[in-house]
Amino acid sequence: MNKLYIGNVSEEASAVDLESIFEQWKIPYSGPFLVKTGYAFVDCPDEKVAMKAIDTLSGKVELHGKLLEVEHSVPKRQRSCKLQIRNIPPHMQWEVLDGLLAQYGTVESCEQVNTETETAVVNVRYAAKDQARQALEKLNGFMMESYALKVSFIPDELATGPEGPGLGGRRGMGSRGTPRSGSPSMGARPKMQSDVPLRMLVPTQFVGAIIGKEGSTIRNITKQTHSKIDIHRKENAGAAEKPITVHSTPEGCSAACRSIMEIMQKEAMDTKFTEEIPLKILAHNNFVGRLIGKEGRNLKKIETDTETKITISPLQDLTLYNPERTITVKGSIEACTQAEQEVMKKIREAYDNDIAAMNLQSNLIPGLNLNALGLFPGGASGGLSPSMMSAPPAGPGHPSFGGPQETETVHLFIPALAVGAIIGKQGQHIKQLSRFAGASIKIAPADGADAKQRMVIISGPPEAQFKAQGRIFGKLKEENFFGPKEEVKLEAHIKVPSSAAGRVIGKGGKTVNELQNLSSAEVVVPRDQTPDEEDQVVVKITGHFYASQVAQRRIQEILSQVRRQQQPKPSPSGPSLARRK
Repeated sequence: MNKLYIGNVSEEASAVDLESIFEQWKIPYSGPFLVKTGYAFVDCPDEKVAMKAIDTLSGKVELHGKLLEVEHSVPKRQRSCKLQIRNIPPHMQWEVLDGLLAQYGTVESCEQVNTETETAVVNVRYAAKDQARQALEKLNGFMMESYALKVSFIPDELATGPEGPGLGGRRGMGSRGTPRSGSPSMGARPKMQSDVPLRMLVPTQFVGAIIGKEGSTIRNITKQTHSKIDIHRKENAGAAEKPITVHSTPEGCSAACRSIMEIMQKEAMDTKFTEEIPLKILAHNNFVGRLIGKEGRNLKKIETDTETKITISPLQDLTLYNPERTITVKGSIEACTQAEQEVMKKIREAYDNDIAAMNLQSNLIPGLNLNALGLFPGGASGGLSPSMMSAPPAGPGHPSFGGPQETETVHLFIPALAVGAIIGKQGQHIKQLSRFAGASIKIAPADGADAKQRMVIISGPPEAQFKAQGRIFGKLKEENFFGPKEEVKLEAHIKVPSSAAGRVIGKGGKTVNELQNLSSAEVVVPRDQTPDEEDQVVVKITGHFYASQVAQRRIQEILSQVRRQQQPKPSPSGPSLARRK
C-alpha cells in the first residue's frame, strides 16, 4: 500500500507544486505525480514513507488555499468494507471504540491486530462500502485523548480472514478489558471525549470571524483544544443566532468556549458593536431542572461562585422539535468560562444519571432502541452515546422491536386540564406525536362535566407505545401540570383476557408482587370485575414513566406466553384435518 491518493487539490495545482511540497517536508516519492481535476496520485518507496506522508500532510498542509487530503490509494475494484484504524489510545475501553464506530454503520467485525507499538491497531469490517468510506472520512485524524486516529482502507486482496495473522477471529476484539499478549492494553477508560457536547448560540454576525479566512481560525481552535467543532450555518436561515456544537473533553469544550468568546469580543470591538455579548449555552430540557436545583440553589451557587448573572429561557419556548432551553450567562469572559464549566458539569452529571437509569431499563425492556424515544437531544444536539443507540441483540427471552409486532392498546389517564396541551393548536401536537411515535392516539370523551381525568387511547407496537407515552409524560412535566418537586405519575390500563388475569396475579399474588418490586409501579387487578363483552378485564398500572413501561412490558410478556400455550400443537404426523360435522 505505497501508492497515495491526494484529494482536495486546487484546479490551479500542478505536479511541480506537489513535488515542492513533498520535497519541503522531506518525503521521498518514487514516481511522477499524476494530477487530475481535484485529485492526484503518487507512488512512495515503501509503506513507512506513505504513512509519513499521510501523517505529515493530510489535513495540515494547504496548496492554493485548499487543505490537502492524503490517504492510501485503493482502486475502486479493491475498495472493501474493511478499514484499519491505528494510533488508538492504549488504555481505551472497547465499549468506547465500539460506540464510535457504530456512528457510521453496522460493524460486522472488529479485531485487534498484534503490534509492537504502544498504541492499539484494529481491523474493522462494516456491512457496506459506503459506511466504511464515511467512517474513514470522519475518523481519519479524529482526536481521542491526545491521539489522532489513522484510518485507511484494507484492499480485498490484502484483507485476511478471521484466522489470518494477528487477528482475534471474533467479533468484539477479544475479551473485553483483557489485553492480548503482545498487544497494548485497552483497559480503564482515559479522560476523553465527553458524551455531552457543549452547545452554544452565537450572533450570526460573528460566525464569519469564528470561522476565519478559509476556515483558518476555526481550524486553529480545533487543533489547540483537541475538539471537533460544528458550526451549523444552514440551520434557521435568516436567524439572528446560530448554534455551534463542540465535541471534546470537558476541558477541551471549556477552552474552545473561551476562544470563541474572545474572538466575538475582539470582533465586537473592531466593528464598534456596543451591546453586551453574553455566553449562551443550549441544554436539553430534561437536564435543566437538575441544573437549577431545589428552590434554585444550584444555579444561585454557580452565580455566586463565578460572579455571573444566569437566566434560563421559559418552558413556553420549547416545541416537539426543539427540546433545548437557552442558558444565558452574563459576566466577564473569565467569569463566563468558569460558569460554563459549572453549568456543563451539572448537565453531564444529569446525563450520566439518566443513562445509568436508561441502561437498567434497556435490560428490563429488551430490544428497545432508547435513542428512538427522543427524550434526549439527538444529532447536533448531542445525546445518547453511540453505544447506547443501537438496540441490544435479540435472543431467547429477548424479543426485538425490529420485526413485525402485534399492536397493543393502552389507556393512559391524564389530567382533564392537560387535554389542550396534548392536542395542541388545531390538533397539530397530537398529529405530530402520532407521526413521531408511529401510533394511533385518540382522546376519549369526558365521562362528565366534572371529570378530573381524561383517557388517552394509544394503539401501536411496543416501541410506539414507549415513544408516545414518553412524550405525553414529558409534555405534562413541561407544561407544569405537575409541580417542580413532583414526579409525573399516571395511571395506565391494559385489558387482558379474563382467563389470563390469574397468570398476571400469580399464586397468592406472587406474580403481581414481583412485578411491583421489579418495576416500582403499583399494579392492581381489581377483584370481582365483570368481564366486558370481549371477556376481558382491566389491569391498572400507576407509576412514573419507566416504572409504568417495565410493568407494561412484563404484562405483555405474560399475555404472549398465554397465547403461545393456547395455540394448538401441530400433529406429529402433519397438519390435522378439520373434522366434518
